[in-house]
Amino acid sequence: MNKKEILREVIDICNPIALSLDYELVDVEYLKEFGSYYLRVYIDKPGGITLDDCQNMSEILSDKLDKKDPISTAYYLEVSSPGLDRPLKTDKDLKRNLGKDIEISLYTPINNKKMYEGRLENYNEDLIIIKDEVNALIEIPRQSVSNIKLALKF
Repeated sequence: MNKKEILREVIDICNPIALSLDYELVDVEYLKEFGSYYLRVYIDKPGGITLDDCQNMSEILSDKLDKKDPISTAYYLEVSSPGLDRPLKTDKDLKRNLGKDIEISLYTPINNKKMYEGRLENYNEDLIIIKDEVNALIEIPRQSVSNIKLALKF
């Protein structure tokens, strides 16, 4: 199986487990680092993920992965919270963060800028709409977006 097929199979295994535990499956990564393979599963829930949540998901997922065996090479399974600076990838992520400050990185500049920051006002399948520091609405085509994350302010 190639990497894309492995990820699809692992996501199909993870989703029902996460739902049964009232978690949201945020992301799955399968990658090689320093000569070892890692399968990283990121989960979330309202109020945040605890170490016990990660352990519960890991134990159930490990059993299912052992039975279905979608990955033929040895790997390390890691289950964790996505963290505060996680990318906002889905419409569900955007909906949950309406009204919050976000940072948007672009593949190519728009108006000579590759980075925008502002309050997430709205979105649709084509656009991300933010309000900048002077309350101007900025419409950014989704196809131009390389990354969206919450703006962390201290």
